[in-house]
Parts: sequence; structure tokens; C-alpha cells
Amino acid sequence: MFRRGRDLFEISRRKDALPAAVTTAPDSRTLSHFFISEEWSGELSSGVIRLGEHTSFMHGLPPGECGLLNLVRCYDRGDHARVLELFEKVSAEPSRFCFSTSVSILPAMRQPVICMGESSGFEDGQQGRISGLFLFPRFEDIRFAA
Repeated sequence: MFRRGRDLFEISRRKDALPAAVTTAPDSRTLSHFFISEEWSGELSSGVIRLGEHTSFMHGLPPGECGLLNLVRCYDRGDHARVLELFEKVSAEPSRFCFSTSVSILPAMRQPVICMGESSGFEDGQQGRISGLFLFPRFEDIRFAA
């Protein structure tokens, strides 16, 4: 029996966020041993999100651009409202955020996914933009049909 871990849905306003300075950086080969990462970005005015090739594939979406709702529909149903609420909040002012959920690869397989990002570009009446990183741990939650 598989149990879901504690979900992660966090938002931090930039002025309260920890500085991005890192004193030591892990080796990229070590990091890639544990997860696949890929950058993403989007425009808040249109809701269009640009995904990389691997992220599109893992979400079951065509490569390139997609809408926010198309992306959210790929996640566990129980997380849809929470992810949409998170995006709504970070669309209002500069913020950093993080959430975790899972996507279906096949009917019997779920892949954990972690999304981190930040919103910016609200100066001078601009609608803002968003950018971040998707992390896919190198394992999957296999559920066997009973």
C-alpha cells in the first residue's frame, strides 16, 4: 500500500524569501543522479506557459507552449484547486513558490513532480511573468490494479 507524503504548497513574498546566495554548489552529476530538472516560463497576461521537451513529455502534453489549465489537469485531481490558487496568488505580486504533486505516466504509474518558481515584472503596470524549474525524482510511484 502506498501512502502519499506530506504535500508541499508554499508561497513566499520576495521580501521575506531567503537570499539566493549559496556557499557550496553540489556537483551537477550528483544532482542528475537523483532527479531530472528542466526550466519553464510563462506570461501572466496570457496564461501561456512554455515547457521544455522532457517536462512536456512527462505531463503528456505536446512540446512547446500550453495553457495553465492544461498543465494543472495533468496533476492529481485533489491538487487542482490548490495549484490554481497558488498561481492566482503569485500572479498578484512578486513571489517565490513551490509545490509537489504527481502526474500519470501510464494508468498504473505515477511520477512525483516538484515545481519551484517565482513571479516578477509587475513594474510600471506590466502584467508580470513567471519562471521556474520542474524536478522529476528518478523513481515513480507504481500502483498495481487490484
